[in-house]
Amino acid sequence: MSEPQAQEEVAQPRTAAGVLIFDEAGRVLLVNPTYKHGWEIPGGYLHPGETPSEGAARELKEELGLTTPIGRLLVADWAPHPSEGDKLLFVFDGGLITDADRDQITADGVEIGEHAFHDEDQIDTILIPRLARRVHAAFAAKADGKTVYLEHGSISGS
Repeated sequence: MSEPQAQEEVAQPRTAAGVLIFDEAGRVLLVNPTYKHGWEIPGGYLHPGETPSEGAARELKEELGLTTPIGRLLVADWAPHPSEGDKLLFVFDGGLITDADRDQITADGVEIGEHAFHDEDQIDTILIPRLARRVHAAFAAKADGKTVYLEHGSISGS
């Protein structure tokens, strides 16, 4: 009788989803979390059994009071973190929020301390490099009508 084969180890990444929401000037909404340093795109980690689009919608509602429809997937990024392990990160198109509707955005004060819209040329100075690369790729994917696969925030093979 042969020995049972050892179970092959598989990746079990932490999975998160974020959303790019734009204003009428083409600027992107960023949030400043209370629990860590630096700006982010709205979003967060998924709950068990939750799809990436469901998680993105939940995070928008919880953190900013928004019920903005979640649009198409712009970016999927395989982005392991040295201290947090494997991560799979999704970025969705959250569409446009008009100037008249901007007052709907209400930072929860618990996870999000403030929010602001920023031009794409400010992204590199506001966001950490791997997130900045992901956001730039999402801008391009939105403009090109495509979905982009990244590894560590860069197009695979780049």
